[in-house]
Amino acid sequence: MATVNITVGSHVWIEDPDDSWIDGVVSKITGKDAEVKASSGKTITGKLSKIYPKDMEAAPAGVDDMTKLSYLHEPGVLQNLKTRYELNEIYTYTGNILIAINPFQKLPHIYGSHMMQQYRGAPLGELSPHVFAVADVAYRAMVNESKSNSILVSGESGAGKTETTKMLMRYLAYLGGRAATEGRTVEQQVLESNPVLEAFGNAKTVRNNNSSRFGKFVEIQFDKHGRISGAAVRTYLLERSRVCQVSDPERNYHCFYLLCAAPQEEVDKYKLGSPQSYHYLNQSKCYELVGVSDAQEYLETRRAMDIVGISSKEQEAIFRVIAAILHLGNTAFAKGKDADSSLPKDDQAKFHLQTTAELLMCDAKALEDALCKRVMVTPEEVIKRSLDPRSATINRDGLAKTIYSRLFDWLVDKINNSIGQDPNSKFLIGVLDIYGFESFKANSFEQFCINFTNEKLQQHFNQHVFKMEQEEYTKEKINWSYIEFVDNQDVLDLIEKKPGGVIALLDEACMFPKSTHETFANKLYQTFKNHKRFIKPKLSRTDFTIAHYAGDVQYQSDQFLDKNKDYVVPEHQDLLSASKCSFVAGLFPPLPEETSKSAKFSSIGSRFKLQLQSLMDTLNSTEPHYVRCVKPNNKLKPAIFENLNVMQQLRCSGVLEAIRISMAGYPTRRAFFEFVNRFGLLLPEALEGNLDEKTVCQKILDKAGLKGYQIGTSKVFLRAGQMAELDSKRAEILGTAAKVIQRRICTYISRKRFLAIRKASVVLQAICRGRLASKVYGSKRSQAAALKIQKNTRKYQSRQAYKKLHVSALVLQTGIRAVAAHKELRSRKLNKAATLVQAQWRCRRAVTYYKNLIRGCIVTQTRWRGRVARRELRKLKMAARETGALKEAKDKLEKNVEELTWRLQLEKRLRTDLEEAKAQEVAKLQSQLQEMQKIIDETNELLEKERESAKKVVEEAPPVVQEKEVLVEDTKQIESLTEELETLKVERSTSQLEEKLANIESENKVLRQQAVSMTPNKFLSGRSRSILQRGSESGHLEPRVSIDLHSSSINQRETTEVEDKPQKCLNEKQQENQELLIRCITQHLGFAGNRPIAACIIYKCLLHWRSFEVERTTVFDRIIQTVGNSIETPDNNEVLAYWLSNASTLLLLLQRTLKASGAAGMTPQRRRSSSATLFGRMTQSFRGTPPGVNLALINGGVTSRVDTLRQVEAKYPALLFKQQLTAYVEKIYGMIRDNLKKEISPLLGLCIQAPRTSRASLVKGASKSVANTAGQQALIAHWQGIVNSLGKFLNILKENHVPPFLVRKVFTQIFSFVNVQLFNSLLLRRECCSFSNGEYVKAGLAELEHWCYEATDEYAGLAWDELKHIRQAIGFLVIHQKSKKTLDEISHDLCPVLSIQQLYRISTMYWDDKYGTHSVSPDVIADMRVLMTEDSNNAVSNSFLLDDDSSIPFSVDDLSRSMEQIEIADIEPPALIRENTGFSFLLPLPE
Repeated sequence: MATVNITVGSHVWIEDPDDSWIDGVVSKITGKDAEVKASSGKTITGKLSKIYPKDMEAAPAGVDDMTKLSYLHEPGVLQNLKTRYELNEIYTYTGNILIAINPFQKLPHIYGSHMMQQYRGAPLGELSPHVFAVADVAYRAMVNESKSNSILVSGESGAGKTETTKMLMRYLAYLGGRAATEGRTVEQQVLESNPVLEAFGNAKTVRNNNSSRFGKFVEIQFDKHGRISGAAVRTYLLERSRVCQVSDPERNYHCFYLLCAAPQEEVDKYKLGSPQSYHYLNQSKCYELVGVSDAQEYLETRRAMDIVGISSKEQEAIFRVIAAILHLGNTAFAKGKDADSSLPKDDQAKFHLQTTAELLMCDAKALEDALCKRVMVTPEEVIKRSLDPRSATINRDGLAKTIYSRLFDWLVDKINNSIGQDPNSKFLIGVLDIYGFESFKANSFEQFCINFTNEKLQQHFNQHVFKMEQEEYTKEKINWSYIEFVDNQDVLDLIEKKPGGVIALLDEACMFPKSTHETFANKLYQTFKNHKRFIKPKLSRTDFTIAHYAGDVQYQSDQFLDKNKDYVVPEHQDLLSASKCSFVAGLFPPLPEETSKSAKFSSIGSRFKLQLQSLMDTLNSTEPHYVRCVKPNNKLKPAIFENLNVMQQLRCSGVLEAIRISMAGYPTRRAFFEFVNRFGLLLPEALEGNLDEKTVCQKILDKAGLKGYQIGTSKVFLRAGQMAELDSKRAEILGTAAKVIQRRICTYISRKRFLAIRKASVVLQAICRGRLASKVYGSKRSQAAALKIQKNTRKYQSRQAYKKLHVSALVLQTGIRAVAAHKELRSRKLNKAATLVQAQWRCRRAVTYYKNLIRGCIVTQTRWRGRVARRELRKLKMAARETGALKEAKDKLEKNVEELTWRLQLEKRLRTDLEEAKAQEVAKLQSQLQEMQKIIDETNELLEKERESAKKVVEEAPPVVQEKEVLVEDTKQIESLTEELETLKVERSTSQLEEKLANIESENKVLRQQAVSMTPNKFLSGRSRSILQRGSESGHLEPRVSIDLHSSSINQRETTEVEDKPQKCLNEKQQENQELLIRCITQHLGFAGNRPIAACIIYKCLLHWRSFEVERTTVFDRIIQTVGNSIETPDNNEVLAYWLSNASTLLLLLQRTLKASGAAGMTPQRRRSSSATLFGRMTQSFRGTPPGVNLALINGGVTSRVDTLRQVEAKYPALLFKQQLTAYVEKIYGMIRDNLKKEISPLLGLCIQAPRTSRASLVKGASKSVANTAGQQALIAHWQGIVNSLGKFLNILKENHVPPFLVRKVFTQIFSFVNVQLFNSLLLRRECCSFSNGEYVKAGLAELEHWCYEATDEYAGLAWDELKHIRQAIGFLVIHQKSKKTLDEISHDLCPVLSIQQLYRISTMYWDDKYGTHSVSPDVIADMRVLMTEDSNNAVSNSFLLDDDSSIPFSVDDLSRSMEQIEIADIEPPALIRENTGFSFLLPLPE
């Protein structure tokens, strides 16, 4: 970095041994050194080359991607991470690398399913940094590019690698999971395998309570549809030495402690005690973990083992082996009788040895010999040699480590076999949870292998970062030369190169029996004495140091040889392979014959190198993604950020290496908009011209005189140090401007002071002059007063004399004028009296003449009107006589009919014995009756015509006569009809009448059985009944016949013959009517006013047919099927709205009509919240009653009209129909709501963030109001799109007369959806939490408010109130002086609806891009954090995102109460059924 950028007064970062980096101000520069006054108060001196500039305009809440930092250097990265960590923002990007800082506390609000939904399909960087975003990018890349991906999770112990891996797998299971069919799915088994592997592979260390002591690479396999189809778990280098050696305060593997805390019967079965009583556990004083119950964890582990497919028998064997290891560790040895021999130390040791043998199911004596003796195989003979106690103890520990290692490998294989791998999988996503770089006071072979792994991964990481840099440059189309690649190949060669690498030399040393760690160390010293990465310590003869990428690590070679050897002692192999326990024997399969008698050496280092190479081959074949986990402090407590610790981890994780790679190229990248906003003041004239942003950037950089920069398609790329140089020039201009401002202010203050002094002088002078003038004025005033007194005195005297003279003159004039006035008065009175007498006489004469004339006119008019009235009276009397005659004829006819009826009944009782003799006459009587009916029809038609003609005559009568309806009938027709009836009465006999009655009763019986609801008095055939019904409606014929239908004399045989044919005809007619109704309602029948015709027609037909009261019917099935077929197209909103209107209206009519009867009322009630119940009732049938439901018979009659609502006792099919109709109302409502959501969802993503407007365009457009107006219209175009969609849907719902209650519910849920989407996007995207963006969203919300106002409360309801979260959040963004607001004002006055978590999120993400103001004060932020900590146990309060409620927000009762009474009497039937006689009941009643 160029030192010229650092000047006195510059804000900089300087290294500090305590805090890594601290900020301060340069106070003095001496040569290449600078003195810095730190913000903490102390003064530090350092090299200019080690001092970095500080960005004073950095966002208070940091940046979510550190490539956006103005100064990409170590202190800038550290400060950004610290700032975000203090705000509970634990995730930060560095390009596409995710840095995750362990919060050491639960943050459930950022890991819920609602958060997964937000990140699903979102591009990387669009939302706040999150581990879900990395997993989503990997998954999308795999699906879209058909290429395997991998996610590498690294970090030191306690950094949260395991938890991060769990979250990654959870999210991948969320994306690629599938519904379980039998048992658990693949992803569930992978997740459930974690507790098993953690129990047997994790342990408490100094830095972490649940540290993975092995490397794990989880391969999640996917099919071609992107669904998880298989998985596999690969493990690397289990820390075997921990089984026997534990340092305080660490713990051994969890499984040992879990077994000791198992239920008592388990403990007794394995003869176990407390952990303190076992050698392998009591080496450390830590036996329990804070906040963790080992007993509960044991049960959870057993449950997890069940899930992954480990049988109960296998589980019992596993824990038996674990118990055997514990007992084996307590087997101590003492010297035996022979020299260099050993035997169990005491009875306690023998007990544990015996218990171990029992648990492993092997011979106790053979086990003792295998531990205390060693077999030597020579070409001549086999020699058995005794071991001393120390060797026996080493032998015992070796057996324990071997058993545990084999057990762990078996578990991994079992998990893989249980999960199953997909051989047809084309691609996978691998999640690598690997140990981080380790450097302790004592570093052994395990640390060597771990660091070797991290060197390999770091090389892969460096290559990926360099590749990303190249892709960025290529994408921006900039010219760039080859950037030097930071490589660590020399370290890898030092470790793994053959034949001269460390591992190769270690294997060579292990091959020679006499080799020791001293000889191995000397070999290393000789081989690498000139290697720059290998260092020989000065104070040790066996240690060596390797300069890794993360720092120098000194290794102790004491146990390198022992730990590198991996072979099974033949005695151990023979003993355990012969175990009676098949599980134990399976852990030690028989070795080949040539190796069964001797131990063949196998290098752990070489095997590990091959595993690592296999892992690297897998990673190289995938697209990598990186997650770097960081532990903020060694105390494992929240809210503590240790700079030195974090900086070391950043160095170990390769983040600083990535920064170094970026520094070699173009570390500073700024979008044109941001660059112009920040550095536009370097060249103000460029902003005034009509230039694009790229040209403006070019001119600014040319003006600054920079070299080596590049301008891409959307960004400016600056070399290291150039940003500081531009800031220096900018600071210089700002400094000059500040001086000008100061000079102007000083001038203003001086002038203001001068004007104040001058004003004071003028005021003093004015006071003095005023005093002198006052004295002169007093003198002049006294003189004027004296003159005025004299003048007034003289005036008074003169006026008194004048008044006396004036009064005398007035008195004289008054007397003279009074005399003259009296004379004039007398003359005028005489004239007035004469005039009055003349006027009275003339008036009397004129009145008399007028009255005589009026009297003559009235007499003449009266006589003429009387003549006209007598003529009209004669006409009316004639008409009245004709009407009376017709009425008398009608009354006579009715009496004859009644008499005839009475005679028929009499003849029926007298002639019961003649029924068979007169069969032929019955046919003749029927034909005559039909002819009579025809005559009656013709008579009715003639009467109707006469009635209409009479009505016309009345209408044409003169208006003087009062209108009166006159009924005119054809007298001749009545007389002829009467004669025919008389003739018929004489001719028919008693037997004929009885036969007729029998037939009629049979037909009526059929009708009652078929329709259930026919009343006894309707005995005519279908056609005759309709004729008489129409006649009675028109008022012409009212046949009243009362016949005993239960006569015992009816022949049953003839009744049966008559029943079959009418019933068949009636069934066919009913089917035809139903078919016609279904064909009718499939058409769009429209509306009568605001009433849907289809719903009213269906209701009237069902009520008339008494379908609600029958036990079996198909009409309900057909209606529901018709509705379902009509809404098969879910995108046709007009059809959906039409059927929603009809279905809701019909449901309302049913709700107010039907009432449950008997057992039918006891059917289970509907549950709206259960989808199973919903679809269950939609698939049921109306054709019968379910078993066990006893439906009562229907009694009572039905009226001939269905125009009024009445309560009907409904049977089961009707109640089921109502439930299905309710389900369809809910379904159609949901489809309309979801269609509107689908239409506005793309627009909502554009409405949350305002389009960027460059500073230059703002300057250019400031003087053009028309352009500004057009720009404002363009800015809210997306909001206008939403408003237009809302308006269009509202018009559709209005046109189809959907009940306003449902319309309000739709828009209430839509506005709630808008509120959730906008609010969640606001909380997840920092660029949206700005002042200008708040103004943009506020303008859009105003458009929605205006729409609600125009829609009125009838249709919008309380929809506007659903936007309360986004309204209050936006209100908070656009208020001024946030730093002066208290937490109480914010939480109770400004944003009462928002939770503390939501307020905290908005406050920390807020940035003012318009005025540069700050968010709320640090004290308010601290108070919010305290409240959040108190509520941390409340999962609900921790969730800052909102959930969208897609349930149905109403019930049938709510709908019924909200709708008014519906009048259906005047509904005109459609043309298709209007002319059909079977639907005559639908015709409106005549007025």
